[in-house]
Amino acid sequence: MIIRTRAFARAGLIGNPSDGYFGKTISIVLRNFSASVTLYESPELAIVPHGRDHSIFASMDALTDDVRVNGYYGGVRLLKATVKKFGDYCREEGIALEDKNFTLRYETNIPRRVGMAGSSAIVTSALRALMEFYGVEIPRPVQPNGVLSVETEELGISAGLQDRVVQVWEGMVYMDFAKELMERQGYGDYEAMDPELLPPLFVAYKNELGSGSEVFHNDVRHRWLSGEKAVIKAMHRCAEDAARARDALVAGKPEKLGELMDNNFDARASIYKLPGEHVRMVELAREIGAHAKFSGSGGAVIGTYEGEEMYERLKEAYQAEGSEVFRPRITE
Repeated sequence: MIIRTRAFARAGLIGNPSDGYFGKTISIVLRNFSASVTLYESPELAIVPHGRDHSIFASMDALTDDVRVNGYYGGVRLLKATVKKFGDYCREEGIALEDKNFTLRYETNIPRRVGMAGSSAIVTSALRALMEFYGVEIPRPVQPNGVLSVETEELGISAGLQDRVVQVWEGMVYMDFAKELMERQGYGDYEAMDPELLPPLFVAYKNELGSGSEVFHNDVRHRWLSGEKAVIKAMHRCAEDAARARDALVAGKPEKLGELMDNNFDARASIYKLPGEHVRMVELAREIGAHAKFSGSGGAVIGTYEGEEMYERLKEAYQAEGSEVFRPRITE
C-alpha cells in the first residue's frame, strides 16, 4: 500500500501574528503550492532526503546560494520530529500501534522562507500519512496542536496555530485563540468561511527576501511575555481587525477588507523592526492604490485590488522589482 498525502501553502489574510498571542486571525490556503508526502511499508523505518536536504555542492558560491534560498535546515528534521511526536501522542493516549515500519519521503514546491508556511505543510502532510498508515484518528481540532508541537517543542521554532489550523481545515478559516478558550479546551474556535465572500486578492513574493519565522518572532515574544504595553496593544489591534474583517465579509462588505489589512500591517510595523525590502513590497501596492500586508513572516505579501487594470499594474510593478505575482487559488 502506498499512501500519498498533501497540504497546501497558506497566507495569513488578516490578524497575524496575533495567533501566537491569544488573538484572532483569518487565513486561506494557497492551492497554487503544496507539500506532499509518500509513505509505504518497508523492512526498516527510513526517511528519504529531498533535493533541498543535500550536502554536496559544486562550489562555495553554490552552497551560499542554496543557504540563501533554503536556509540551513531541510525537511528531514521535520519528518523525524513528526514521527516522534506522533509516537508520543499514541503512547500518551494509550493507542497501540501495529508493529510495522515504513519509508517516508516528501516533495514540495512551496517557496521557502517567505511566510507561506512551507514547513508546517510538510508536517501536516506527514501527520496525515502516519494517521492513515496506522489507522489512528486524531480529532480534527487537536491535529493543529500536534503539528505546532513538532516545530515549537521538538525544533524550537517560534510559531502560532494559525498556519496549522488552515492547513488542516483548508479553504478559508476564521480563528479565535482567546486565552479562556485555549485554557478550557486546549485549542481555539475555528469557523470555516466561504471564499466567495472575498474581494479579488493577489500574492507577491520574492525568494531572496526570505527569513525564517524563528528569527522573525523571537524578540517580540520576549517583549510580549515581559508585558510591554506597545506589543500587547498591537496584538489586540491585529485581533480586533480580524474580527471586524470577519463581520464585514459575512455582511457582504468585502471592500472593507483592504483598509483593515492596511491597519494590520501598520500595527505590525509599530512593534517589529521590519527589513526595508519587505516593507517596500507593501508600499509598492499602496502606491498603485491597492492594499497589502505580510502573508506571514516576510518576503511575501497578500493584498486586495480593484479591477483587471490594477492587477496588471501590480504584476508589472512587482515583476520589475524581482517579485513573482499570482492570484491565490483557495478552492479546488
